[in-house]
Amino acid sequence: MQAVGAIPKKKEVAIVEHPQPSLGRDDEALVKSLEVGICGTDREICTFVYGDPPADSDYLVLGHESLGMITEVGNKVEGLKPGDLVVPSVRRPCSEPHCAPCQADLQDFCATGDFVERGIKMSHGFMTEFYTERDKYLHVVPPSLRDVAVLVEPLTIAEKAMAQVWPIQTRLPWVKHHHENGKPSGRGLNAVVLGAGPVGILGAMKLKAEGFNTFVYSRSQAPNPKASLVESLGIPYISALDTPLEALAERVGSIDLVYEAVGVSSIAYKVLSILGLNGIYVFTGIPAPKAPIEVDADLIMRNVVLKNQVVVGTVNADGQAF
Repeated sequence: MQAVGAIPKKKEVAIVEHPQPSLGRDDEALVKSLEVGICGTDREICTFVYGDPPADSDYLVLGHESLGMITEVGNKVEGLKPGDLVVPSVRRPCSEPHCAPCQADLQDFCATGDFVERGIKMSHGFMTEFYTERDKYLHVVPPSLRDVAVLVEPLTIAEKAMAQVWPIQTRLPWVKHHHENGKPSGRGLNAVVLGAGPVGILGAMKLKAEGFNTFVYSRSQAPNPKASLVESLGIPYISALDTPLEALAERVGSIDLVYEAVGVSSIAYKVLSILGLNGIYVFTGIPAPKAPIEVDADLIMRNVVLKNQVVVGTVNADGQAF
């Protein structure tokens, strides 16, 4: 069958002939690929600055954001049946018995770095006609979400980020007791999302849904399709070309949360300098290798200490985020 593969030795991306999969375990399902998303990670894999093929292959099948349909299940598969729409998670645990996160199915916090990722690191992805996967890594999607389900995996980045933000910010008494319908609420708090790509827009939607006064800060001037989409959600779009950093802080007010989704360190660290008192800054982007940048490290360190700020990075997600 056909697949899209990145071939490091040839420095090319091509349609490759890939073996037709069949069930190899009782807890596996055979999945037909319906849609595959493409993100910045795929771009870096295609330019060969990132990504590793499996040890027994000279190419890496691309695709880690996927929607598929179950066509066959093993006799010990639970909760899945042919015809179900599913979204697979990306990361698989390392094999080290002393890695507590992986042993607890929290491989997104792997302590060894020897994890495997479908379509990224040492395991083929989903940009192929069919693939097999264990039932524990497949998440059923309601048919009513069919048209947007391929966005589930990038949405889990925001889900995991907020699952870390809230426990950290319970250090603040007004956040600890600020709940609506039994859940933490960002009502009255200001959030700035850096970047208007899929991860940024999905993050902005998550923040708005949780009650934050949310703003998207991106380079491109409005009007543009991304700005129109953001504003249709009731979220202000601010162009960096029109509004310099100092003016951003004046417009938003005290910034309680920054959700970085741009993957450009020169921009990310500049915005870190205007994070507000008791604020939290979430890094989600991974910058490509480039020349070193200059940052005012003294200012950043002074702010983090004197303003009780928290900086946290987040990558991938476990099953709970799906």
